[in-house]
Amino acid sequence: MRKSVYLLFFSMISLASCETMDLFEKNVKIPKHAWESRFKPELQFEIKDTSASYRIFFVIRHTDAYEYENIWVNLTSTSPGDTLSVSQKFEFKLATFDKWTGSGMDDIFEHRISLYRQPVKFKNKGLYKVGLEQLMRDDPLEHIMNVGLRVEKAQR
Repeated sequence: MRKSVYLLFFSMISLASCETMDLFEKNVKIPKHAWESRFKPELQFEIKDTSASYRIFFVIRHTDAYEYENIWVNLTSTSPGDTLSVSQKFEFKLATFDKWTGSGMDDIFEHRISLYRQPVKFKNKGLYKVGLEQLMRDDPLEHIMNVGLRVEKAQR
């Protein structure tokens, strides 16, 4: 009897955790782990539900040899049907007190850093384009493996 109660309990938890989440994540490999300022990856994602709110994250993977506690990045975004792009500069903290803030394994660290404090709503359905450009003094910026974007529907 007790065994069947546990089985029922774990089955209910498993079903509850199987909720689908609308998600886009794309990471671009940085050639030779050296991000040149002229290398500006462009990512595209589609928004179908304009009534939902979304969380947007900058994703970066680097080695432990990365020399800085932060990175400055310019994000250029273009909405569906627009020819004008909007450009925003961000400083992303990657370490505090000589300790990486992201998750790591061996000498590789990944950070998923929220662009905005609150979820955002997109005005138009369609294909959005986002360009990523590093703005650090070093060119190329060594020990950067991948950069990307993650867009997920916010939980209500």
